Amino acid sequence: MADAAHTSGFSGGDGRIPDNVVYFARVLRKAGLKVGPAAVRDAVDAVQIAGIGSREEFYWVLHSVFVKRREDHEVFDQAFKLFWRSRDLVEKMIAMFSPVAMENRQREKLQAGETRVSQALFEGHEKQRPPEDKPMIDIDARETTSGHEVLRQQDFAQMTAVELAEAKRAIGELSLPFDLVETRRFKPSAVPIRIDPRATMRAAMRTGGDLILPRFRKRRKVHPPLVIIADISGSMSQYTRIFLHFMHALSERRRGVHTFLFGTRLTNITRQMRNKDPDEAVDQCTGTVKDWSGGTRIGEALRLFNRQWSRRVLGQGAVVILITDGLERESIEELDTEMDRLHRSCRRLIWMNPLLRFDGFEARARGVRTMLDHVDEFRPVHNIDAMADLVAALGERNASAADPRRYL
Repeated sequence: MADAAHTSGFSGGDGRIPDNVVYFARVLRKAGLKVGPAAVRDAVDAVQIAGIGSREEFYWVLHSVFVKRREDHEVFDQAFKLFWRSRDLVEKMIAMFSPVAMENRQREKLQAGETRVSQALFEGHEKQRPPEDKPMIDIDARETTSGHEVLRQQDFAQMTAVELAEAKRAIGELSLPFDLVETRRFKPSAVPIRIDPRATMRAAMRTGGDLILPRFRKRRKVHPPLVIIADISGSMSQYTRIFLHFMHALSERRRGVHTFLFGTRLTNITRQMRNKDPDEAVDQCTGTVKDWSGGTRIGEALRLFNRQWSRRVLGQGAVVILITDGLERESIEELDTEMDRLHRSCRRLIWMNPLLRFDGFEARARGVRTMLDHVDEFRPVHNIDAMADLVAALGERNASAADPRRYL
C-alpha cells in the first residue's frame, strides 16, 4: 500500500499526505471495510486532483473512494472523525494548567461503529506498550458471567469487528424450534388413529379380497411459512447487516422462509438469501436493494406487500416477523389499514423493535402506537439473546412476556 501511494505521482511537499492516507486506509481495513492497494492509489490520486480544500470536501473525496457498501458509511464517518481530527493544542495546554475536578457527568454512549474504529486506530499503540507486571490475584467467579454471556447481551451497534464476527458465528448456531402445524393432507401411519379407505382397498385387491387388513393415516405436519419484513432505513442502518445474517441463518435451516426489505420501496430478497455463503448472500442483497439507508415508508411498503405478495406467501398459517423501529413519516391512516390487513392474513404477527434496548422505552410515537394495536408479540432485537428468545418463541403457544398491551 505504501508503494501504491509513492508511485501515484503525488509529492505533497514532504509526502506526509500520501502516508497519512495509507495509514487511514489501514485503519479502515482493520475496522472491517474492504480496502486494498488499488483503493489507496485511487484515493491519493483523487486528493491530488481535487486538492485539499475544506474539511468537508476532503471528507467526501475519501468517502467516494473507500466506501463501496452503504453499511460502511457509519464506520468511515467515525474513522474520519478520529483520524483527521484537529489537534486543539491551545485547549489542551489550558486544560493542563487548569485545576482538575472530579467528573460526575455520566459517560456518553458510544456511537455505532466507534468501538471498531478505535480498536483499529490504536492497535499499534497497544502492541508497542511495554508489558506491565501485574500481581497474581485469585478471583472467585462462581457468581459471575462468562465472556460469552456478556457478548450475547451486548448491543450490536457497540461491538468491535472481532465481536461482530463472533456474533455472526453465534447466530449461525441458533437452534430452530420444532413448531409444526397440521395440514389438510394425510400420510400413512402405523398407529391406528384413522382408517385409510383407499389404502385398505388397494391392499385388499392384491389378495383378491380374501384378506382385508385395515390401513391407517394421519395428518401431515409441516413447518409453517416464515415471512420476514425488515426495515433498512437510515435509522436502522447500524443493525441491518447483522439482521441479514440472522435472516440467512433462518433461510438456510428451514424451508418456506420469505424475506423482504423495505425503506421507501419493497424488495424481495428471498432468492439472494438462498446462497450458501452468508457474506456472499449479504453482498448480493446490498447490490439488489436500491433504497438502502434512506427514508421510511412503512405504510406504503406494507400496502405493496399485501397487494402483491400476501396471497403467495401467507398460506398454511404463516408467521410474519416485522423488524422496524416504527418511526413512520407518512400517513398514519394508511399504516393502520395495512397493519390490520396484514394481521388478519397471518397466524402470528411478531414485531421486533431495536428501540426496546432502552429501559425507559415508551410508546409515544404515533406510528408505534398504531402498530401495537395489530401485533401479537412485541420483542427487542438488539443482541444475540433477543434473537435467541425470538427463535425459541416461535415454538411456544403462550407469549405473555411479549404482550404489546403492556406498552399501551
